[in-house]
Amino acid sequence: MTEILVVIVNYRTASLAEKCLEAVARERAAGISLSAILVDGCSGDGSVAQLRAYLATSDAGSWTELLPLDFNGGFGWANNQAILHRGDRLPPYILLLNPDAEIEPGAISTLAQILDNHPDVAAVGSQLLDIDGSPSGSAFRFPSLRNEFVRGAQTSALRRLLALQPSTIDVAEAGPVDWVTGASVMLRREALQQTGLFDDGFFLYFEEVELMKRMRRAGWNVWSEPASRVQHIGGASTGLEESLRPRVRPDYWYRSRKRYFTLAGGRAYGFGANLAWLAGYAMIGLPRLILSSTARLRAVPYEYAGMRRAGFWVSKHEARRSAPALGEAAKKRPRWSQEDHG
Repeated sequence: MTEILVVIVNYRTASLAEKCLEAVARERAAGISLSAILVDGCSGDGSVAQLRAYLATSDAGSWTELLPLDFNGGFGWANNQAILHRGDRLPPYILLLNPDAEIEPGAISTLAQILDNHPDVAAVGSQLLDIDGSPSGSAFRFPSLRNEFVRGAQTSALRRLLALQPSTIDVAEAGPVDWVTGASVMLRREALQQTGLFDDGFFLYFEEVELMKRMRRAGWNVWSEPASRVQHIGGASTGLEESLRPRVRPDYWYRSRKRYFTLAGGRAYGFGANLAWLAGYAMIGLPRLILSSTARLRAVPYEYAGMRRAGFWVSKHEARRSAPALGEAAKKRPRWSQEDHG
């Protein structure tokens, strides 16, 4: 089987990272040719010492490298550091795996088989499972201006009226989709050589959407493989796990959303997405919030404030992509940390 590099980025979830690596070890013992890089994103909570001690006493230490970073640069940047660190020794396939994800037997080999059998596939994602074993959102359609209008209106009835398909795709068998979650996704090195790595203008959220948009535009396909099953504790390191009531979104969510639309279609498209959201909010969303206590309960808290503060104005630098190429030296700081956010 083709050689695989597994990249696990830890941020203050060292015990979960150890459990994740133990599941990877069982796959390796079953005959898969793989090595791993365990990245610590400057946790500052003793994670590095804990993980170093774990690797020193575990068989995984012989095939796993610990890569401590001195800056918390976010998901995409941290994965970039591991990929660039491997340099010329980067194998054909790279599996990105969240530390709060525990793979079921065969999950890795099933993803690799898709890439083996379909040379036009650049990325293939697993089916995520909630703690109770039920399927969780894993494959999705790209965001659009019409979807932004509906998001501003904050009502699913409008989605049905406009005949918009849901953002989440329920996948019954392996096949092409727009994009898959980065919690468990296998990437093809050849595709990354053509498109570049994650754009490091994102801190968290939308970075895998933007990367897979680039891959699709370059002629590659993205697949979802439901036979690769991964139990996932969503939001373990971000504190944004799903609940019955929506949570306040941090400013970086709004900045990432804005950056995605801008990189996808330019500044005019980014502004268009913002205007679509504002139109939906002003025409439908705001009146519903005023008139309905149920709408207020279901709405994302303070979304207008978040959009106005961090998600509306599109500055010039947000139209400039910052995706390193394979072979470049690893960056000391991501682009997002060097920019003034307007």
